Amino acid sequence: MSIEDNKALVRRFYGEGVHSPALFDELLAPAYLLHFPGSPPISGIEQAKQMMVRYTTAFPDLQLTTEDLIAEGDKVAIRNTWRGTHQGVFQGLPPTGKHVTFTGTDIFRCIGGKIAEQWADLDALGLMQQIGVILS
Repeated sequence: MSIEDNKALVRRFYGEGVHSPALFDELLAPAYLLHFPGSPPISGIEQAKQMMVRYTTAFPDLQLTTEDLIAEGDKVAIRNTWRGTHQGVFQGLPPTGKHVTFTGTDIFRCIGGKIAEQWADLDALGLMQQIGVILS
């Protein structure tokens, strides 16, 4: 796959996949790994779907704006700004109705037209401050 193909794959992952995790069957490699700082990796397509459903259940109006998209070789880096309203349970926390804005940066490794691995880093502290769990 070309660098442009890999960028299009990542755009589709976030552009369509956030609210349609069934597309993960098409976009992710069977042995997909997602790395979050401080957490064990999420392994496989089903776990990735479950994680995305947890986010979109908690923030059903979740939208993102891509700020940067850079690729080289089999890697694609993306920086996003996420916006949504806390309307469902999130990590055991009841809905607050608060609107949140947070950033995230990811690096994807693409192989054969599929996302094989992802390293995600999001502003979890800022998110938790905005929903009132952590005081700033």
